[in-house]
Amino acid sequence: MKSKAEVIPYEVIRSRRATADIIIERDGKVLVRVPDWIDDERVSDIVKSKHFWIYQSLAEWRDLNATKVLREYKNGEGFLYLGRSYRLALVSNQKDSLMLKNGRFVLLRDLVETGNEKVVQEAFRNFYASRGLERIRKRVDYFAPKVGVNRNEIEVRDIGYKWARYSPSGKLTFHWKCMMAPQSIIDYIVVHELCHFHHLDHAEPFWNEVDKVMPNYRERKEWLRKNGAGFDL
Repeated sequence: MKSKAEVIPYEVIRSRRATADIIIERDGKVLVRVPDWIDDERVSDIVKSKHFWIYQSLAEWRDLNATKVLREYKNGEGFLYLGRSYRLALVSNQKDSLMLKNGRFVLLRDLVETGNEKVVQEAFRNFYASRGLERIRKRVDYFAPKVGVNRNEIEVRDIGYKWARYSPSGKLTFHWKCMMAPQSIIDYIVVHELCHFHHLDHAEPFWNEVDKVMPNYRERKEWLRKNGAGFDL
């Protein structure tokens, strides 16, 4: 359901949650998440009460995204992996479309010469997803006992403008872009999602759970907020 409060467009998401909150998604969308018993008039009041914060947050979002990096698929271009930038080298022949070896991303030149950018992007996405599944599964298995939960299925793929997603069935889905972040930030995303096993919303009890396992989560959360816009192809 989409609504408007004055000039601020927002989307309402109702669920079996205890509290209401407002978040700015990575695409700049304003989401108002409320308990399913709250009516539209009350939602409008909540948005109006947070107008200043929303405007301020949207302005900050625009500033952060203004620094978004546009990369080209040519020799010497830098691409992120686990927080480091690796130069790209184009080669004529190799086993896989994209490999990471000798401190460089090595990409088949033929993919670039097709002129189809989506084909090249797919090679990078597949690389991040396959590497991510192995690495993130290990980190989930490491942190799950600390959070006091048992994980179910894990998947790494494109999930739009979310870093990760928790399903009530216990399934955890992570965006392949997580693999561009340093390991410490990936760990924060993992712990964040595992704590949703205890609390679905982001109210104080949820953050208390995160704090128990990762007392410095605020610094990692802020780092991701400021630098996440640069995680793209």
